[in-house]
Amino acid sequence: MQATLAALMTALALFFAPIVQAFAAPSHAIAMHGQPALPADFTHLPYANPDAPKGGKISYAWPGTFDSVNPFIVQGSAARGTIDTVFGDLVFDRLMVQSADEPFTMYPLLAKSIETDDARSFAEFTLDERAKFSDGQPVTADDVIFSFELLRDKGYPRYAVSADKVAKVEKVGAQGVRFTFKAPDRELPLILARLHVLPKHLIDPATFDKSTLKPMVGSGPYTMAEIRPGDSITFKRNPDYWAKDLPSKRGFDNYDEIKLTYYRDENAMFEAFRKGLVDVFLEENSGRWKNEYGFPAATRGDVLKETFETRLPSGMYGIVMNTRRPIFADRALRAGLTELFDFEWVNRNLLSAAYRRTTSFFDNSELSSHGIPASEAERALLAPFPDAVTPDIMEHGWTPPASDGSGRDRKFLRVGFDTLTAAGYTLKDGRLVAPDGHPVSFEIMLKGKEGEQLAVSWQQTLAKLGIELVIRSVDASQFQQRQINYDYDAFLFNYAGSLSPGVEQVGRWGSETRDKPGTFNFAGVANPAVDAMISAMLQAVTREDFVTAVRAYDRVLLSGAYVIPLYFRPERWVAHWKRIDHPGVTPIQGPQLPTWWFAQ
Repeated sequence: MQATLAALMTALALFFAPIVQAFAAPSHAIAMHGQPALPADFTHLPYANPDAPKGGKISYAWPGTFDSVNPFIVQGSAARGTIDTVFGDLVFDRLMVQSADEPFTMYPLLAKSIETDDARSFAEFTLDERAKFSDGQPVTADDVIFSFELLRDKGYPRYAVSADKVAKVEKVGAQGVRFTFKAPDRELPLILARLHVLPKHLIDPATFDKSTLKPMVGSGPYTMAEIRPGDSITFKRNPDYWAKDLPSKRGFDNYDEIKLTYYRDENAMFEAFRKGLVDVFLEENSGRWKNEYGFPAATRGDVLKETFETRLPSGMYGIVMNTRRPIFADRALRAGLTELFDFEWVNRNLLSAAYRRTTSFFDNSELSSHGIPASEAERALLAPFPDAVTPDIMEHGWTPPASDGSGRDRKFLRVGFDTLTAAGYTLKDGRLVAPDGHPVSFEIMLKGKEGEQLAVSWQQTLAKLGIELVIRSVDASQFQQRQINYDYDAFLFNYAGSLSPGVEQVGRWGSETRDKPGTFNFAGVANPAVDAMISAMLQAVTREDFVTAVRAYDRVLLSGAYVIPLYFRPERWVAHWKRIDHPGVTPIQGPQLPTWWFAQ
């Protein structure tokens, strides 16, 4: 009898296992791979100081200008800070907050829990009953659904990329919202957890996609207090911020007032910092970092220079070539140009020898394909696309030619020239001529003076082979509009690195975004192999499968020669006045300004 009962219980367990699995319990957090690092009863994020003092003011700076405060739409140049990876999400909260100390893990904010199944075929969020907008109105499930649909229909195209994967959105009880997916998707629950929630009662969908300078209302820690178009925007801390004591927010949002001022260029920004008009300066200029911090406030210790190590992939700072332009439709030309950037000369003469050459979209991490042959698993992923990866990149990743740094290295020039002549390019009367008989000539677009020295250096290198490079400087507003509409031949851009690249890669390189204005597919890529590798990344369940897919993806992008890789440094340089202090812990993603505080 006992044996029969045991067999019956085993059979019932096997029968109900899929049902139990489908109805997994809600969790306080969700990770892309593996388990969240922090338990449900965590008290604060490990890189925040929960005892950080509140109060004081801080002044930040940013180059350029703005003519809108709506950060969700294509139209206009939106002010920084309202939602921001640098200064923080000051005005609009997300459903959940991403930890900067894990590859990709989301913790509670507007949503106190998330539920999904093993296949990740749905995501259900339960809102925190305390959540409210700065006007005092509660954040409801209707607001979540409204925001999802509004951003899908009226926001940047990247919102629609994720929204199109959702089959149905519905309310569940009083505080729940359930997203049912068209197909299982491991990353989609985390992407939806990043959704900013807007107040349905204050927004007119008919005019939402128009730029505005009217202060917007959100549920975040700050409100828009003063807007001076093109000049500055001031945020004031909401003393009634609903989440100020939430574990994921302890030690964040410490200033009473945050002012973000726009400057015409970096030199003007730095001068303002020297005078004490700006409190924190995010340094990107190696020469200035090495040579220009001898001013009195720095020498007497009132201004501090700090270097923060990060454990992030390099990302890709490079020269993007627009394949929508006929000249860059030829991969052979793009490949030749990638071999004609004299990094050694630039690093020695312009960068104080402080940088490393970028050889992968994921340098400085295990995701990089540089220096290693493709594994059998990678080759299996790439097998349906036999021409997608060049033989040399398949065997050891991309290795750029190196010069002697003199600026006159003929062996270095010969490498790029040989690549071009093998593809039918010839020298005629001192000009490089394409196989169709047209001289090789194109324009690089710069935002003001940014990157001008680098562009001039490249211009001089190309001129030695009869290639005409025209340098075109435009103001920040025109630069952004030309970006949105893909109206350029080439320009400098920095694709940020991530330990968990995912659906954002569709917006950067996916075929479906090639012809949509306002995406990050600046190179105009439409490559089936790229799409397949992105899909493999998004479907990977284990970290091993994920690393395999990313490395294969890296090889495809490098073989396509869409971007001329430039350089990176694995640390961040930050100068700040002593009146500003920060936690003693630096997370994987580097210093987090929203955790800093006014120390005096």
